[in-house]
Amino acid sequence: MMNLNILFCVIPLFFGKSTLGQKSKDPLLECPSLEKGDTYTQSEFLSRLAHECRYDRLLLPTYQTGDVVFVHASAYVYFIQPAEAHDLNFKLHFLLQLRWTDPRLAYALYSPERTKIIGESDLRSRVWIPHLYMSNEQSSSLMGTDSKDVLISIAPDGEVLFSRRMQAVLYCWMNLQKFPFDVQKCSMNLESWKYNASILRLMWEKDNPVRLSSELHLTEYSLLDYWTNESVVRGDIVNMRLGGAGNYSALKFTFKLGREVGYYLMDYFIPSMMIVAMSWVTFWLQADASAPRITLGTSTMLSFITLASSQAKTLPKVSYIKASEIWFLACTGFIFSALVEFAFVNTIWRRKKVVNLKKVNSKYILKSTLTPRLARKEMQKELQSSPQLSKSRSCSSLNQETSSDPAGPGFNNYLTVHSFPSALNLPTITTQSYDELVRSDRRNHNCASEGSDEPPKNHTWTQMTPQEIATWIDKRSRVLFPLLFVFFNIIYWTFVYCL
Repeated sequence: MMNLNILFCVIPLFFGKSTLGQKSKDPLLECPSLEKGDTYTQSEFLSRLAHECRYDRLLLPTYQTGDVVFVHASAYVYFIQPAEAHDLNFKLHFLLQLRWTDPRLAYALYSPERTKIIGESDLRSRVWIPHLYMSNEQSSSLMGTDSKDVLISIAPDGEVLFSRRMQAVLYCWMNLQKFPFDVQKCSMNLESWKYNASILRLMWEKDNPVRLSSELHLTEYSLLDYWTNESVVRGDIVNMRLGGAGNYSALKFTFKLGREVGYYLMDYFIPSMMIVAMSWVTFWLQADASAPRITLGTSTMLSFITLASSQAKTLPKVSYIKASEIWFLACTGFIFSALVEFAFVNTIWRRKKVVNLKKVNSKYILKSTLTPRLARKEMQKELQSSPQLSKSRSCSSLNQETSSDPAGPGFNNYLTVHSFPSALNLPTITTQSYDELVRSDRRNHNCASEGSDEPPKNHTWTQMTPQEIATWIDKRSRVLFPLLFVFFNIIYWTFVYCL
């Protein structure tokens, strides 16, 4: 009996507790009130304002109205460090600020005396923040020591200002055709990741969207110009371009960098000019001085190759030719040409035969030295076809005819005694007229003058020894090589600065 009484007492208590647990919660009763917001601390008021009963940080600020959320961006650049050319990137330290309006966070009616709510990472985890990323990012991180440098402020009208200090290494695809006189354009690309352009739009601030620190200094480059622009990019889910398919809003900050050429002038171009000029010293040495001329030529070639290779190590291996490589090829060609010139004049110097030249100029000297046998044959043909030689041949034939006719017809004959070696050793007596004797003397005088070894007055053929030809080529090289190098410099520096 007593056990039944205890059972009847426990059953109502059990059912009573169960009915209390089944009561529905009233959100209006559990949602904290925002009245008299000035009496709460900032943390207490923020916990009430961003309570999950009235605020969902996963939804857009305008999810109820369906309007586009406009996010205004600005940047303050502290540091720009362009990396080496072979890395094709640059490092950037900057402060990024994003500004938008969230009507759900407007508290002017509830806390009129509160001017601003400021928080750091704890506030970031409570409110909605747009998800942006850098499309040309190689690596990035938030800056800070103990805590990351993140700052969020909320104005009474619901305007949110999100600031964060970042360092990022960004890709920069450089065009090195005019290296080291190149001008590069590098950019920082900000794009929306989650929301497309129909519900979220990125915009630069109208006034000074990007500001540079007054202490910003560059070493290898100089900042020529910078600008900003806004665009829309196409998202491609197949290539994993963005978070999904559609058009996404994007921002770009581009700066123009010009490479400082002072370092390259002092360490590459001027030393290479001096090395090329040193290779011309061989033109002042005698052509048979093989040891000093070979030593000077090879040492200048090796010195220049070592100098050029130290500069080439800092460049990427690209398929197109660069301005520095054009300079390298040209200087190598001048040094190599000086070596070839020495080999040429040294070969001529060691010849023993005298060279016959029609005229002492570059055409005939080079023709006789490059193809001496062929030139000698042509000279013999020209000598055989010359009129002076034909005249001498005609005179000799006349003399033979005259001597073969000892007695000519005429009136007054004169005795002429000719002694010929014969077995009897007897003189031969012939008769010749006076007129014929005079004509014969004239012919003999003309033939003697034409057949003599002395050249006529209008003859221009001359002779030069191989040593004279080698010296002549060296003297012309002393002038020709510097003039060609100056001409090349005019074309080269006009190309790199004017084109």
